[in-house]
Amino acid sequence: MVILAASGMATGGRVLHHLSLYAGEHRNMVILTGYQALGTRGASLAAGEKSLRIHGREVDVKADVVQLQSTSAHADAGQLLTWLRTMSEAPSQVYVVHGDPNAADALRKRIERELGWRALVPEHGSIWPT
Repeated sequence: MVILAASGMATGGRVLHHLSLYAGEHRNMVILTGYQALGTRGASLAAGEKSLRIHGREVDVKADVVQLQSTSAHADAGQLLTWLRTMSEAPSQVYVVHGDPNAADALRKRIERELGWRALVPEHGSIWPT
């Protein structure tokens, strides 16, 4: 059995049933595509955790787990900057709200440096001005 799970897919849905049924068998493989956010089951799998909590029970992970870093459904920082450059005028503020804190801050700095635009990584739970 090969289980193919894209970014975020190990959070809910049918893949959890597949993982609970097949992750415990060493002849099976779990392929994670793209980025796995910190604190998620996908990140735990990618880090080599030997068990996962799924549907209220611990599931052993004996299957081979492979993470394909080169695949993603998301744009990278360079692609985002290319897209931002297509705007007819600069926005008054850019909010970077996706990604790990260090990566988000690195993108914020690039936006400020390369485009000269105001950019901010909001703090968790902050309320944006209306």
